[in-house]
Amino acid sequence: MKKLNRTNIRLKEKLPIKVVQFGEGNFLRAFVDYAFQELNKAVDFNAGIVVIQPIDRGLVNILNEQDGLYTLFMKGIKKGKEIQDIELISNLVKGINPYTDFNDYLSLAKEDSLEFVISNTTEAGITYLESDKFEMQPPSSFPGKLTVLLYERFKHFKGDTSKGLTIIPCELINHNSETLKEIILKYVSDWNLGDDFKTWILESNSFHSTLVDRIVPGYPKDNIEAYSAQLDYSDNLIVAAEAFLLWVIEGGDELKAKLPFDKTNLDVKIVDDMQPYRTRKVRILNGSHTTMVPFSILYGNKTVKQSVDGNFTGDFINKAIFNEIIDTLDMDKDELIGFAEEVLDRFRNPFIIHNLSSIALNSISKFKVRVLPSLLEYVKIHKKVPTHLTFAFACLIRFYKGTWKGEKLPVNDSEDIVVNFNEIWKSNDYHQITNEVLSNEDYWEEDLTKIENLTNAVVLALREIDAYGVEEGFENFSKTY
Repeated sequence: MKKLNRTNIRLKEKLPIKVVQFGEGNFLRAFVDYAFQELNKAVDFNAGIVVIQPIDRGLVNILNEQDGLYTLFMKGIKKGKEIQDIELISNLVKGINPYTDFNDYLSLAKEDSLEFVISNTTEAGITYLESDKFEMQPPSSFPGKLTVLLYERFKHFKGDTSKGLTIIPCELINHNSETLKEIILKYVSDWNLGDDFKTWILESNSFHSTLVDRIVPGYPKDNIEAYSAQLDYSDNLIVAAEAFLLWVIEGGDELKAKLPFDKTNLDVKIVDDMQPYRTRKVRILNGSHTTMVPFSILYGNKTVKQSVDGNFTGDFINKAIFNEIIDTLDMDKDELIGFAEEVLDRFRNPFIIHNLSSIALNSISKFKVRVLPSLLEYVKIHKKVPTHLTFAFACLIRFYKGTWKGEKLPVNDSEDIVVNFNEIWKSNDYHQITNEVLSNEDYWEEDLTKIENLTNAVVLALREIDAYGVEEGFENFSKTY
């Protein structure tokens, strides 16, 4: 079988460099690079991407061996139907490892056609390192590397205000662009790069926070033969992703003109404020994920798909989402319902196996951020506890006992939390157990025993779960709450 490169597939297209992308991992290749390729096709956007390897070990050598080419497989469920698309991504011009080719990296600053900086260097990537110095080739942190590149561009174009860049980080932290900008400005100060450069950063460049949403399992090593059999070339960088894609970018009319994604079929939203979309995702998608994990594991399920497809567990998850979570969100209800239906389609995706045990990590902190706000808002609106979210809360507490029906549970959290729950569960008093958990402000940032009826409800749920199991226990619990 022939190797994948531009010569072998007779691809002569040479795109100008419009985008510098920090990160060469599966997510960016299945998300951002695909999105820009769709933009190229829709409006002749003519954007080539140069990929920067953000750490000293990565994939750019393999990427360059394939001339920046790779195959994206997109599979999923949409409105109950299975869909599958295969796309050869061809808009990557080259990859650069700044640790071995620093001058090549710096030369990107001089590209007249350059307009955008994209990044996804993981949540830990947008960080300030005091150890970073301007003279390092390169600085270790992503913000440090970007500061050096921006300074080179500022010098080369003599502070030309038209040569600023549009910077769009995709790391999964809230207010990602604001955080990135703050760190860059700190480096400008630390490295004494001058007030003129600082002004150019602030006035000639724009920073845009984002929300990204697509499940990308990545290289399908367990099924690689089946994937490769669909191609007439060998590809070492195959990437698999779900069909769903959502990209929310904060910006106004100027950004919409620069990035006319409205001319594509992609769900890319450029909005004044992305926070409602973030809240929607965190509460509905992440919230339902976190709600189902302990509850469904105790019931006996192994995967997300089993959970949403099961008669009892599926009905429980649906009611938690549509009757309780959505009820607390101040957005258009039809849009929320449509989004929730898409989420459930994604959970049913037969091409992606999501083990409940693998997403049980740090369930206490996840519950605080993703589920507790919905529970508390429901109480505030209705003056009573939500039946499903409260029972799920009790399942979480029961899950952290660590064993169920003689079997070990996949509890995976910080040592201090695990040890604390081991101590709490030495008691046989459900009221004492509940009080100790709910009053722990280190977990919830407030004393939840002050929420009317919550303590009594959780106590009852715990008793019913241990006495009758999850299904019958919930039936009994729901007669009271």
